[in-house]
Amino acid sequence: MRAALVVVTGALTIFAVSGCTSETQAPRADSTAPVIAPGKPGEEARTLAPGEAVTAVPQASANAADVAYVQDMIVHHQQALDMAILAPNRAESAKLKSLASRIKDSQGPEIQWMRTWLQQQGQRVPDHHAAHDGMAGMATPEQMEQLKAASGQAFDRLFLELMIKHHEGAIEMSTEVLKGGSHLRIEELANDVGVTQLSEIRRMREMQAAG
Repeated sequence: MRAALVVVTGALTIFAVSGCTSETQAPRADSTAPVIAPGKPGEEARTLAPGEAVTAVPQASANAADVAYVQDMIVHHQQALDMAILAPNRAESAKLKSLASRIKDSQGPEIQWMRTWLQQQGQRVPDHHAAHDGMAGMATPEQMEQLKAASGQAFDRLFLELMIKHHEGAIEMSTEVLKGGSHLRIEELANDVGVTQLSEIRRMREMQAAG
């Protein structure tokens, strides 16, 4: 029997393969089959000992890093929504308007999911506009006022500048929780945030280059 550890939407799942059939199961502590654990971005895969493979799968219990990430990401996402909802009436670029709509449609439901998760964990749910001093990528109140006052090409330029920085901050936060968090669903969320926002950064840089 040959077993392999693979990543599915940011979560680690064990598949035991034998012949032409397969089934999902956790690795057995007494198994002698090698288990390959893919590394995080920039890291090489490594072979786990059978006993180590049992604990390699992220758990359903949350730690302080998970909770802090979700609390901060609610506030972080909310500012992205505040920026995105300005685009329909102020932006000139149709592509930018489409991107802003996508940000709103994806991050709005994520905020609701994160609020529910915190409630289930018995943790504090932050106000949407809670203080965010020092939070990675956040626009200052003055920058937000400038964005609200802008229109046309000036709005487009400032929006892209602020949103790229904002997305980079979210990726930084997600990278940190992947190092210190323990909850399976938060690992999935952090991976999804990282992949989605990196893709959107590429699109925004293309818009900047197009002028």
